[in-house]
Amino acid sequence: MAQRQATPWHTDQWFTSPWNHDPEAAGSLRFPESVTIHDSTLRDGEQQAGVVFTADDKIRIAEALAEAGVHRIEAGMAAVSPQDELAIKEIVKRNLPSEIYAFSRCMVDDVKRAVDCGVAGVVMEIPSSRHLIELGYKWSVERAIATSIEATTYAHEHGLKISFFPIDATRADLNDYLDIVGPVARDGHMDALVLVDTFGTLAPHAVARFVEASRQRFNVPLETHFHMDFGMGVANSLIAAANGASTIQVTVGGIGERAGNTPLEETVVALRTLYNMDIGMHLEYLQSLHELVMKLSGVQQPSNRPVTGSRLFQVESGIISTWVRNVRDVDLTEAFPFRPELVGQRPAELVLGKGSGLDSVAEALEKLGMKTTPEQASEMLAALKLQSLAKKGLLDLGEFKVLAENVLAGAIPA
Repeated sequence: MAQRQATPWHTDQWFTSPWNHDPEAAGSLRFPESVTIHDSTLRDGEQQAGVVFTADDKIRIAEALAEAGVHRIEAGMAAVSPQDELAIKEIVKRNLPSEIYAFSRCMVDDVKRAVDCGVAGVVMEIPSSRHLIELGYKWSVERAIATSIEATTYAHEHGLKISFFPIDATRADLNDYLDIVGPVARDGHMDALVLVDTFGTLAPHAVARFVEASRQRFNVPLETHFHMDFGMGVANSLIAAANGASTIQVTVGGIGERAGNTPLEETVVALRTLYNMDIGMHLEYLQSLHELVMKLSGVQQPSNRPVTGSRLFQVESGIISTWVRNVRDVDLTEAFPFRPELVGQRPAELVLGKGSGLDSVAEALEKLGMKTTPEQASEMLAALKLQSLAKKGLLDLGEFKVLAENVLAGAIPA
């Protein structure tokens, strides 16, 4: 590996943009001293249609989350089923290094179940948009406020930390949102306020205002819970953290209702590589964690998904293949924004397909220990392109070997 002066944007593990650290761009960032990751895969992730985790599944996932260094694990909602309650209790018994939370509605009976599970804290939900309270719940605003005060007070009296979770905050009128949460902060209790974008409708330029209005009114630690309906969850979470929010709620692979939640993997890798923030996560476990959750959930995700895509470090393009061959023994981050081992991915690989070039053929021949003339290599490339087109996919090394032997034997005309 070439030696160079360490810089936040270019290290041995990643190469991002120096613009991220330009004082004109970064001077106004106000990240808290530490950022906590709160994972809700076991509750909100399971709300994706068709996803069912057994109690054993939840325990396995919780252990993997803890191994990856997730600071807080939302183990589930005890009121959903006896199996969910059992899973929460068993996860608590594991004495994992992560803090264990439960989720509940702002109802005393829900909180009692959380207390019985032995969790350290509880995320407590109630709608904060007048239209959802009145239309979705068929409640009055006054009832929602009174219920929240009663339930949060009970949770506090029984030793639980409370992250107050006002649903649909971003579709509420700002003053309505503040006025609904205000009595709970004054007459009930909350240790932290979650900034909730239930339907993923918040645009990035509005995030700082959301954070600042909430901070000024309530002066408690702020958390984020953003959804991906418009693909903004990661960006919005990072902007909120850059404006002082200290906890980011995520799920593995972004699983969850509709378009899902803010993905754990992209969020923590962005914090490390784009902002040079080491929050204590073990990024090398991200790939194995992701694969476990996708296997247990039955969810299939794109092969080019950021951070964890199965083909993320496979290169077919002839131009990029040349880059990889030229730089991988010097600095692989010239061809990728971060090295695969940073996130537990498989090594970079040149694959064989319609888009391949002569360097891809040369690499395959080296693996096979075959010697050819430049003319024969060109013939192999032409045959590779035709066969890949006919197959509508990549060729594996075995298929390429047959092709190469046919060229050498003259079985494929020039």
